[in-house]
Amino acid sequence: MFRSLLIFLLAPELFAQTDIRVDATSKQGQFPPIFAWFGYDEPNYTYTANGKTLLGELAAITPVRVSIRTHHLLVTGNGAASMKWGSTNAYTEDASGKPVYDWTIVDRIFDTYMQFRLRPFVEIGFMPEALSSQPEPYARNWPSTPEGRGWAQPPKDYAKWAELVRQWVLHAVARYGKSEVETWQWELWNEPDIFYWRGTSEEYDKLYDFTAAAVRRALPTAKVGGPATTNPNSEKAGAFLRQFLEHCAHAGTPLDFISYHAKGAPRMVDGHLRMGIRQNLAAVEKGIEIVSQFPRFKNLPILLSESDPEGCAACPLAGHPEVGYRNNTIYPAYTAAMLGNLLKLADRYHANIEGMLTWAFEFEDKQYFEGFRTLATNGIDKPILNLFRMAGLLRGDRVQLSSSGAAGLDAILQSGVTGPPDVDGMATRSDRELAVMVWNYHDDDQPAPASPVRLSIAGLSAAGGALVEHYRIDDQHSNAYTSWQLMGSPQKPTGEQYGHLEAAGQLQLLHSPEWLPVKDGHLEIAFSLPRQSVSLITIRW
Repeated sequence: MFRSLLIFLLAPELFAQTDIRVDATSKQGQFPPIFAWFGYDEPNYTYTANGKTLLGELAAITPVRVSIRTHHLLVTGNGAASMKWGSTNAYTEDASGKPVYDWTIVDRIFDTYMQFRLRPFVEIGFMPEALSSQPEPYARNWPSTPEGRGWAQPPKDYAKWAELVRQWVLHAVARYGKSEVETWQWELWNEPDIFYWRGTSEEYDKLYDFTAAAVRRALPTAKVGGPATTNPNSEKAGAFLRQFLEHCAHAGTPLDFISYHAKGAPRMVDGHLRMGIRQNLAAVEKGIEIVSQFPRFKNLPILLSESDPEGCAACPLAGHPEVGYRNNTIYPAYTAAMLGNLLKLADRYHANIEGMLTWAFEFEDKQYFEGFRTLATNGIDKPILNLFRMAGLLRGDRVQLSSSGAAGLDAILQSGVTGPPDVDGMATRSDRELAVMVWNYHDDDQPAPASPVRLSIAGLSAAGGALVEHYRIDDQHSNAYTSWQLMGSPQKPTGEQYGHLEAAGQLQLLHSPEWLPVKDGHLEIAFSLPRQSVSLITIRW
C-alpha cells in the first residue's frame, strides 16, 4: 500500500482513469487483417509434429487465409532442419551440367500449407549450390563464424536460374491448380542489402528482372515483388530500396507489391529492458515515404515481410538480456500497439499496407521458454500467440475509437513510449457484433500500477441488452509462461503439468460472459488494465 501511495504522489497520472470512447456508427473502412502473416528461417520445421500443430493453430486464428513465408526454399542439402538453415535440394545438375529438378521436399512443405488452408508467400531463394557463382563454402552453420556464403551469391548462369524459377511455378500450378497459385505472392530473396546477398544492387536488379519474367512466363497472372530489404531508415537499406524502385520504373519490370522489413531495437537501460517501438514504427514510415516518391508504385500493396521488436529470432535470452520480452506479456502488448499505430500510419499516408509479418514460429529440440522469438515452445503456446487470436476477433469495418490515455502516433514516432503508458485501442463492427481491443503498453519493462479504464460505446443497435465477453492477456490469463514458472519451471513436465500448460496457453476470458443493459444505444464497461496487458471485448446482440 505504501509503495502504491508513493507512486501516486510522484506520478499521479499513472492512476488517472482512461476514457475510451467508441462510436459504432462511425465506420472507417474495412479492417485489414494485416496481422495474419507469419514466417521463419527453417522450412524443414514445417512438417514436424510441433510445426504442423502450430500451423493448424495459425490457420484457426482468423477466417481469412493466413500467409506463411520461409527462407531457404531453393537451398541445396539433405532436408535436415537446423537453426537459421534449411534445404530442399530442388536443383542440382548432372555430370554434363544438365539441370535436375526434385520437388519432393518443396512439395512436403507446401502440401502441409495446403493441408491447413494456409497461403504461401513464396520467398524465391536462396542460390542452389550448382548455380552459385562462388559455391564454397556453401552451408550456414549458426551461430559459428565464418559461415558459408555460397548460398548468397549471384547465379553463374542467369538463364538457368530463370528456368529453375519457371519450372517451380509450373510445378506449383500443376500440383495445386492455377486458381490457387494465382492467390500466392512470389517475393525475390531476403534482405539483399546485407549478408543475405553477396552481389551488388545492380546484380540483384538483374536477378529480379530474370525472376519476374520467369514467373510471368509460367503464370501470366502471378503476383511478383520485392526487394525485402531491411529497415529503410538506415541509409544503406533506404538507398537499396529506392534504387530498386527506380530500376523497376525505368525498366518496366513487373512489380505487383513492394516488400521491406521493419524492426525495433530493444536495449538494457539501468538494469531493465527498454523496447524500441519508435524505431520499428519509424522504419515503416520511412519505407512508405520512399514508395510515395514513385507515382507508378505509391498505390501498390506494401508488405512488411518481417516486422518484429528486433532482428534475431534465434538469439536466446542467455547472453542476450535485450530479448527478455519474448516469453512474457510485453510482447503481445507491443504487437497490439504496433498493429494499432500501423493502421494510423497507413491512414495518414493513404498507404496500402497489406501485411505485417511476424517472423516467429517454433524451434525443435530446445528447452521450454528458452527465450527464442517463437510463438510456441515444445508445443506450448506463448502469450504472443493469443494476441493474434484476439486480432482474429476484429472483423468487419473499423469504427471510431478515441482514448484519453493514448500516447499518440506522433509522440511514439518521436520518442517511443517512455513517459506515460500508451493505453489505446481499436474497434471493429460486423453484423450484430462489436469488438474492441485495448492495450496498456510501455517501452520500459518495469512494475507499474494498473490503469483504470472506462469504455463507453455509443451507436449500438441492440434493444435492451447485449452479451459481453472479455478476453485478457496478463500475468494470470492466457499465459502459459507464468503457469510454467509457478510449477518451478520444469524442463520435463509430467503429463498432467503439460496438459495444464496447454490449457494455460489458450486465449482465456477475464470472467464469465454477461448480459449488460444497453440504453439508447449506449453501453459502458469499467475495468482495470494492468501494465503490459491486452483486453479484447466482444459485444453481441
